Amino acid sequence: MPPLRSAAPPAGLDRFFRITERGSTLGREIRGGLATFFTMAYILVLNPAILSGATDVNGDRLAPDQLLTVTALTAAVMTVLMGVTANLPLALAAGLGINAMVAYQFAPRMTWDDAMGLVVIEGLILCALSATGLREAVMHAIPNTLKQAIGVGIGLFIALIGFVNAGFTVGVAPPSPPLSMAGTGELHGWPIAVFCAGLLLTFALLARRVKGAILISIVATTVLAIVVNAVADIADEAWGGNGVPKAPDEVVSTPDFGLLGNFSLFGAFAELSFLTVVLLIFTLFLTDFFDTMGTAVAVTGEAGLLDERGRVPRLGRLLFVDGLAAAAGGAASASSNTSYIESAAGVGEGARTGFANLVTGGLFALALFFSPLAAVVPAQAAAPALVAVGFLMMAQVAGVDWTDPTLAIPAFATIVVMPFTYSITNGIGAGFVTFVLLKLVTGRVREIPWLLWITAALFTIYFAIDPIEQVLGVN
Repeated sequence: MPPLRSAAPPAGLDRFFRITERGSTLGREIRGGLATFFTMAYILVLNPAILSGATDVNGDRLAPDQLLTVTALTAAVMTVLMGVTANLPLALAAGLGINAMVAYQFAPRMTWDDAMGLVVIEGLILCALSATGLREAVMHAIPNTLKQAIGVGIGLFIALIGFVNAGFTVGVAPPSPPLSMAGTGELHGWPIAVFCAGLLLTFALLARRVKGAILISIVATTVLAIVVNAVADIADEAWGGNGVPKAPDEVVSTPDFGLLGNFSLFGAFAELSFLTVVLLIFTLFLTDFFDTMGTAVAVTGEAGLLDERGRVPRLGRLLFVDGLAAAAGGAASASSNTSYIESAAGVGEGARTGFANLVTGGLFALALFFSPLAAVVPAQAAAPALVAVGFLMMAQVAGVDWTDPTLAIPAFATIVVMPFTYSITNGIGAGFVTFVLLKLVTGRVREIPWLLWITAALFTIYFAIDPIEQVLGVN
C-alpha cells in the first residue's frame, strides 16, 4: 500500500498561484491567510477609532460603523487584488500612522471630503510612478545590506507594537524612563497576565516547530482571555479598548456604505495655499512610498522569495496595486490603504503565494457582516503573534555586512530608528541619508546610485519639514 501524501492542489489553481513550485501547500496557504487576518484584524477597530476621534474644520465627525464598513471593504478588495495580480502573500488595509496623519494633520485644516481627496491624489501619483517603473527602480537601487536592515528594523518595530498594544510596554513621563514595563516597572492586572501566557505559549509552540503555531496561539489566548474576563472582575478599559473578550450582544450586522465616494479631489486647494497642500501631499507620499518598500522587502525576504540580487518578484504589479489601494482608501473615506507588515505572520505559517490573500481578503469581506466579532479578540491575544514575528524576522540580521562602516552604520541607523521613533519611514530615511553621507565623506561617491541621491535629498526635506515650513511662512 503506497504511503499517504498530502492532497495536491487542483492543477489550475496550482499553476496560477505556483503553490507547489514555491514549496507550499493549500493547508499552509490557508493557515497563513488566517494568521495574517487575525494579526491585522485590529485595524477594523483602530481605524474607525482614529478617524472618528477627530473633527474636520467644520467640526464634523465620521461615523464609526460606516468607517468599519469601508475599512473592511477596501481591505478585502485590495488584498484579493494583490493576491491575484502579484501572487504574493502581502495583505493590505488602512495604514496606521497614515490614518492618524489624515485625522489630526489634514482634517483640522479642511473638510473630510477634501482630506480624503488628497489621499486619492497621493495614491494616483504612486500609481503613475509605478506604471513608469520609477518606484521599482528606486527599490532596485537600494543596496542589499540596507534591504536586510530594513527587514530587521521592521521586525523590532512590530515586536514593539506587540508589546505596546498589549500594555506590556508603556510610555511614561520624566523623570521615569521614556519606556517602562507596564508603566510602573511591575506587571500587574489580568490582561497583562493573559499576554504573557500567550507569548510563552507562542514561543513554546515555535520551539517545538508546531504547524500553525501563531494561529493556535491567537485562538488559545483569546479563549483564555474570554475565560479570565468572565471569572475575574475586569473593566473593559483594562483590555486597552481594542477588543473586549466577551460574547457580543449581536453577531451579525448590516454594513453601512454611506461613506463611499465622499471625497473632493481639489477642495483642499480652495481651503489652503497651494504650497501647503503640496507639502501635505508630499509628506503623505513619502510615508506611503517607503513604508510599502520596507514592508515588501521584509515580507518577501522572510518568505524566501527574493531573487539572487535581492529583488522582489512581480514588484511592478505589487507597487501599482499598492498605489491603487491608497487611492481606493481615500475614495472610500477609509484613509490610505497600504501593504501590511503583519503579513509576515502569514509567512511565518508557511504562506508563499497570493492564495493566502484570498483567505485573508475573504475574512475581511465576512467582517462586513460579522463586525461585532472583531471586538472579541483583545490586543493581548494578537500581540504575542507580533512579538513572535519580530523574532522570526531578526534572522535577516545575518545578511548585513558589518565589516564595512559605510554599510554597517546606515544599517544600524535603519534598525534602531524604526522602533525608537515608531516609524518605518523614519528608519528607512535615516538609513538612506547616512548611507549617502558616509559614501560621500569616504570618497566613494561612485557607489551611490543616482536614485539614492534623490531619495536622500527628499528624506532630508522630510525630516526638516517643520523648519522649512517656518522659513517659507507656511501654516
